[in-house]
Amino acid sequence: MKKWNLAGKKALVTGGTKGIGRAIAEEFLSLGAEVLVVARNAADVEEFVSAWKGQAVGMAADVSSAEDRMKIALRLKEWGGLDVLVNNAGTNIRKKMWEYAGEEYRKVFELNLFAGLDLCRLCFHLLKRGSGGGAGDSGASVVNIASVAGSVDVQSGTPYGMSKAAMIQMSRNLAAEWAEYGIRVNSVSPWYTDTPLVEPVLGQPERLERILGRTPMGRVARAEEVAAVVAFLAMDKASYVTGQDIAVDGGMLAKGL
Repeated sequence: MKKWNLAGKKALVTGGTKGIGRAIAEEFLSLGAEVLVVARNAADVEEFVSAWKGQAVGMAADVSSAEDRMKIALRLKEWGGLDVLVNNAGTNIRKKMWEYAGEEYRKVFELNLFAGLDLCRLCFHLLKRGSGGGAGDSGASVVNIASVAGSVDVQSGTPYGMSKAAMIQMSRNLAAEWAEYGIRVNSVSPWYTDTPLVEPVLGQPERLERILGRTPMGRVARAEEVAAVVAFLAMDKASYVTGQDIAVDGGMLAKGL
């Protein structure tokens, strides 16, 4: 019987030591999963693993590096498999389009899109084994952390919005392609969430007022509210949910004037 937990699941969470990624990793751990947390800062990884001794393992790696992505794939094979892949690591450089240098918007795309695409490719065979390998199975899941910026303009910068829109479409395409192997692929699109990445924006009173005015629920999200949706998509309980983009936005996308 399918239960509301992640017991027996092995999950990889990129960018898993801060913000939404940390909340996802902690939610998974609290639901019984084994979690491999990947982040660039070795000290942050060590701190997280120490807090969850015996259940979490960690690896310092930069997922925007092709070489490091290969190292992650090798580590997963040594770890003994993979049931859930969460592509969470991301970045942003907020500027007007004409102000970007080429290397800046390429950096945004490398981390926000190409890293996740490459990890999906590298992890396919592990996920296929984790699913049981057939369309009737539902054990393997990929959850890509996108953004409402991939659906509407939220003044977060053109490269960021483009990269998240591409991630949403990547999730749909892979969902259709991988369904026959029992691998579900979905994306989750948060609105402004109280994390270190958006502190500079939320710290601007006028900008915060506009954000809250656009949000029917009248507040920004908490990281654990995003993590709860990701956890559901990772569960066998979500066995018939694939190819979807779920907005965690307090009603923002539904609001007109």
